[in-house]
Parts: sequence; C-alpha cells; structure tokens
Amino acid sequence: MAKSSVLFTVSGRDRPGVTGVLFGMLSRHGADVLDVDQVVVRGQLTLGVLVSTGGDPESLQEAVEQGMASIGMQLQVSIGGDLESGRDTSTHVLVVMGKPLQAKAIGDLARRFGELGVNIETIKRIADYPVTGIELFVTAPDDEELRLAVTKIGAAAGFDVAVQRAGLARRSKRLIVFDVDSTLITGEVIELLADHTGRLAEVEEITKAAMRGELDFAESLHRRVAMLAGLDAAVLDEVGSSLELTPGARTTIRTLKRLGYRCGIVSGGFTQVTGHLVKELNLDFVAANTLEVVDGRLTGRVVGEVVDRQGKARALARFAMESGVPMNQTVAVGDGANDIDMLAAAGLGIAFNAKPIVAECADTALNQPFLDPVLFILGISRDEVEAADAEDGYHARSPRV
Repeated sequence: MAKSSVLFTVSGRDRPGVTGVLFGMLSRHGADVLDVDQVVVRGQLTLGVLVSTGGDPESLQEAVEQGMASIGMQLQVSIGGDLESGRDTSTHVLVVMGKPLQAKAIGDLARRFGELGVNIETIKRIADYPVTGIELFVTAPDDEELRLAVTKIGAAAGFDVAVQRAGLARRSKRLIVFDVDSTLITGEVIELLADHTGRLAEVEEITKAAMRGELDFAESLHRRVAMLAGLDAAVLDEVGSSLELTPGARTTIRTLKRLGYRCGIVSGGFTQVTGHLVKELNLDFVAANTLEVVDGRLTGRVVGEVVDRQGKARALARFAMESGVPMNQTVAVGDGANDIDMLAAAGLGIAFNAKPIVAECADTALNQPFLDPVLFILGISRDEVEAADAEDGYHARSPRV
C-alpha cells in the first residue's frame, strides 16, 4: 500500500504533556516518524512532526486535531509531499552577535541570503549576555560569497558575525592560545612598566606603530625595552599582580578547560609578568620574552629568542605538537599585527578588537569588550556556561569572572 506524508505543526503555550498527546495519537494510527523540530520562545511552543502513514491520512488528521483541541493547542496540517526529500545538510554555521542585536541586522542578512540563494535551516539563541547572540545553520552555494556578504553587512550594521563550515571540524577544537596585551588583559604590560620610568608617552607611540604593522615587532620591542633600563626588578611583580583581565577571560578559560581544552598564552610581553596569569588562570603553557635583570635592575635588554610575529606562530605549532593536537583543531585569539601569523596558522583565528589589517587575516573578528563571545563562536551557549558555573558555585552574570 502506498504511503502518504503528513506534516503536523503544533503551536501554543508550552507545558508538559503536549508531545505525549501528539505522539500517542500518531502511535495509535501506526504512523512512522520522518522528521521532528521543536522550538520554545518565551514559553510559546512550535512543534513540527513529519510522518508517513499507510492508512487514511484524513482519519489521522482528524484524530490529531481532536487531541490537540483537548489540550488547547493550535494545529496546522499539510498532507502530501515527497517522502524521499529530507532536510538539507547545512554547509555553514553563523554566530551573529550584538549589544544590542537589532532586528534590522537580521533582516539585512536574510534579504541578502535570499539574493545569494542561501537557505536558513535553523535559528536559535546562543547568548543573551554579555551580548545577544544567535546561531544560524544555513546552506550556501558559495563559501567565499557568503563570507564576503556577511562581513560587509556586519561592518555596516555594527554587529559581529562569525562564519564557519558546519560539521565535526567546528566541534573538534582542543587547544587555544591568547595574546596577552589588550586581549587577555585590558592594557599593555610594557606601558605599565614604562609608567614607572617617566617614558610612557614615548613607549605608547612605538607600541601603536607596531600594532598597526608600521614597525617590525622585534625592532619596536628592543627600542621600548631599552627605555626600561635601570628600572627596579621588583616593579615586575608589582605590575604582574595588578593586571586587569578582560571581562569574561576567567569564564572563557574556565569553561574551555572543563571541556578538556589545553589553554595558554603567546605574548610579546615578558615571562616575569605573564607568570602571574599562568598561576591565576591555571594555564597549560606560555611563550613570552624574558627581560634581562642584573643586580636587581633591568638592563634594557631581552635574553633568549624574541617572541615576535613569526615566533608566536612557532609557539602555537610547538604547543600543538606537544599536546598531540592537529593544527586544524587549534584556536588563536589576538589583536595586533604581530598576531597575524599565529591567527593564520590556527584552525580558527579570531581577531579581537583588532586593526583592519589584522581582522582581514583572521577567520572572524570580535569587536566587543568581552571574551565570552569566543565561547559562542565555538558553539557553547550562555545557558550551558551558567549551568556549569552554578554546579561549581560561581555567581552568574558577573563581568569579572
């Protein structure tokens, strides 16, 4: 006997028992389930079930209508259609974030998707704090065209959007490294040190030029470190103990370590200062420069190999090899020109409040003053973070954790 397809769409106030009543009716009529989708938004349920039946589809429809009416739910029914056609396999995942995230942003994306032949398969909220974030699974005929379109719209509308290929690769990341200055912490360590020498303004100018890519990092480092000559080495500990973490840094690292990530820092800063971060955040590895100290004073020189632009990429590769993690399963987060090689080498490079020259070399860019969105890009929702934190006794919604 030929089978017919029937699509039932149930809507109304969500409460226990709705799914049980629906599937009870379907079971009594021997229906086979082909597809199910459910979403609850602010207590309002939409449940779609596609079934095939070898019996009379009208009789099945009548039974389900009576069942849903008995519990005050609305029902739409569509009979017929191709039983062989399933849902499309999504090609990409988009995480769209804003503070606030305006409806116009989503509207602009949706209209552009229509022009490009991009179909939205599913949408769900992934975060409501510290940004509003939604996750879209889409099918797109052209990867490059999709990325260019969303980047352009995001920049014009003032929201962040991360585009990744759908599939296992997104969920297989296992190692993450952060730049330190203006990424994991809110300031620049060398400027904090220079503030004790009276040469802060000079150091700031060189830092800005290096961040823009106008100066070779190694050259800029040597010039700035030279200005620290004679500084009491005790200042290193003083600065290290006073570092201000970027909001969400602890939450991000704590959550990733729960999931088994190896977490570390790759910094153009200094080991005598970054050691405080390693201890405070329980990091697995660190690469940074070492300031030379003689008789309790800085000499104005660094010792050993300089961790510059190329050195950062080498450090990431070394950490991955030591951890047994393929490079395509690594993540790097940074903001400066000296992070470009590291961002390009990682499986996922995230530019964090970066200059355009850096953002262009990364897989995605974040322009919010929080690190939590790194989690959302990796598919970890705010609800999951807060549930795990609650189990461990952390207070939710604190920007400093």
